[in-house]
Amino acid sequence: MLSSDPILELEGLTKVYPGGLKALDNVDLTIRRGEIFALLGPNGAGKTTLIGAVCGLVRPTSGTMRVFGHDLATEWRQARSRIGLVPQELSTDMFEPVKRAVAYSRGLFGLPPNPERIEEILRSLSLWEKRDERIMALSGGMKRRVLIAKALAHEPDLLFLDEPTAGVDVELRKGMWRIIDQMRERGVTVILTTHYIEEAEEMADRVGIISGGRILMVDEKDAMMSRLGRTEAHITLAKPLDALPAALGHFPVELEDGGNAICYRGGDGTGKGKEEVAALTKALIAAGIDYSGIDTRESSLEDIFVTLLGEDEDAA
Repeated sequence: MLSSDPILELEGLTKVYPGGLKALDNVDLTIRRGEIFALLGPNGAGKTTLIGAVCGLVRPTSGTMRVFGHDLATEWRQARSRIGLVPQELSTDMFEPVKRAVAYSRGLFGLPPNPERIEEILRSLSLWEKRDERIMALSGGMKRRVLIAKALAHEPDLLFLDEPTAGVDVELRKGMWRIIDQMRERGVTVILTTHYIEEAEEMADRVGIISGGRILMVDEKDAMMSRLGRTEAHITLAKPLDALPAALGHFPVELEDGGNAICYRGGDGTGKGKEEVAALTKALIAAGIDYSGIDTRESSLEDIFVTLLGEDEDAA
């Protein structure tokens, strides 16, 4: 059960770099305690800049940021110790053994040594057997797990994962998903950026879409799918048509493939599309039009993402 309490509140967050590049443009965003929030956007959209601003790596031009009720402009010490970051880049203490590097990260935040907690973290990430190996000797996927271990070492309440599975194979990616789910079960709020939209579909409670430094939409994942989802059906005709019959005039359809197929695009993600496709097939039979096949698919989150980005580019 998600809490309605906000853990992160951004208001009017703007970052303009020297030269005029506006990386963040008046961003308003509230993250709830205990949720997994996925921030989707193309390269250069502002995802990493937003994370950097909250984590103290980027100085905003204007706007306010509150974390755990603390204003990051004046009370950053109280807030930052409760924030963890798994950066996109793999630069880390390459010559250090895994266990020592993770324990050192805990000490950086002023926490006392806790070998039992470090062992628990390493075991949860399947790193315990690698604890005495130098980080430079690990695979790319294992190095990324070390970054997560370092971020978890000081037991943050809010964890940023910037492209956590970039360069990781499918099997390791699914393992990462399980780890993220375990974090949520321990009460950690997780904000992740990703290019893999399937990650957002698999993991996130809510999804935000960012482009050109602006938040285009934030919604519950299921609500977004319901509101913006569409049904698409391709009906292969037994004989080609020169034009659509009047009986099909009220359906959102058009002829394709030289009149050999009818394409339906409609619905609203609530099941209306499937009902209309069923009604369309009945109308075809009633009009004496035979068909040999039908292929129906529902919109994915990726379809919605691509559509919103396309609309944003057209508006610009």
